[in-house]
Amino acid sequence: MAGRLLRCILVLILASFIVISYLSKSRMMAQVSYFKTSVPDFIMTDMVSKNPGTQGKIRRRLPLRAFRKSIEYFKGNSNDSHEDIQNGLLISNTQNTQTKTLYSSTRSMDQQQNKDKQHQEFSKMLVDSKHTFAKKSMELLSIDTEVPVRMPLVRTIYEPGHQKNEVDVERICPRAGIFTKLLVLITSALHHEAARMAIRQTWMHYGSRRDVGMAFVLGRGTNRTLNKAIDREDFMYRDLIRGHFIDSYNNLTLKTISLLEWADLNCPKAKYLLKTDDDMFINVPKLLALMATLRANRSIYGRRAENWKPVRNRWSKYHITIAQYAKNTFPYFTTGPAYLLTGDIVHPLYVRSLDTPFLKLEDVFTTGIVAGSLDIQRINVREIANTRTKFEPCHIRDRITIHMVRNNEQFVLWKMLLDDTIKCSKK
Repeated sequence: MAGRLLRCILVLILASFIVISYLSKSRMMAQVSYFKTSVPDFIMTDMVSKNPGTQGKIRRRLPLRAFRKSIEYFKGNSNDSHEDIQNGLLISNTQNTQTKTLYSSTRSMDQQQNKDKQHQEFSKMLVDSKHTFAKKSMELLSIDTEVPVRMPLVRTIYEPGHQKNEVDVERICPRAGIFTKLLVLITSALHHEAARMAIRQTWMHYGSRRDVGMAFVLGRGTNRTLNKAIDREDFMYRDLIRGHFIDSYNNLTLKTISLLEWADLNCPKAKYLLKTDDDMFINVPKLLALMATLRANRSIYGRRAENWKPVRNRWSKYHITIAQYAKNTFPYFTTGPAYLLTGDIVHPLYVRSLDTPFLKLEDVFTTGIVAGSLDIQRINVREIANTRTKFEPCHIRDRITIHMVRNNEQFVLWKMLLDDTIKCSKK
């Protein structure tokens, strides 16, 4: 009997405790107003300044009713006023027109700013994959789009001028080229020091002639060790023309434009300009003999490529998307390992190239698209074949340009060219 009584007492105590707890919580909830909003009577929003001289954004106050007051007002005055919801904000009817105008203006300015920012980023990214402003440029140059898009003009991504270095302009092209028959500018990669040295010790010897000038054209790099090595080489030989672009394969078009700019500024009176690469062997005596037979006006001489098609294979280094070039064939052009320009087209080519949409294939761009827009002749020359040939003295002497020559092979070809004990029959 005592046990039953004890259990009843415990049950009553537990029930009393539950009832008291419930009543206590009810009182607390009654004291709290859940209609008191924590939102201020205004919001801060970012507005783009209309003043072009003002940078950044301006903080703007947009007045709002308190949440509770808005609901009560809506319930009691639904016929007089209502609340519009725009962009996640409650805006009173009395301020609706003004706020809509402000919102539309802000949105249009933000969209325009985003477009400008995207265009600037795209232009900067065309510079090169290692540039501090453009870390993955060639990925952008290789994206596919269903609708062809206009590539940016060269002037938006090309920085004119050249680095201040030790290049000896007066030795390469004295007196602006008044006595220069042939200016040879050799495009070279930064790390191809051995290739440049092999050329200096072989066919670049013809650069010691008063009527022939020769120099290498490079860009700039981001590797400090390599830059120091280039500085030492530049100090020693004073034959490096260095542009402001990042040196890479995909920037060969910018390198050729830099080459044209330098020739236009420093050697405008040269009769001919040969653009070539550092894996080429040039038979300079035969080239000079060819030049004596040419008429020097608005022409490009070399291996003329006709009806060549863009490479659509995305894994090829020559890959060109439809967005970059939509036509099925390229215009006629002379292949890039070597081509000869008459001096009277150097300036027009440079100027027109700046206002031409960028294409990473420098020979198609310069001698095809730009030259075609200027009605410049592209003339095929058999001796400028720009291919590798048999390493036999008579084959070498019959060619002006030989392509894909290794550093050590420059000396082999040089010896074959100069060896007067070997006689070749004249064709």
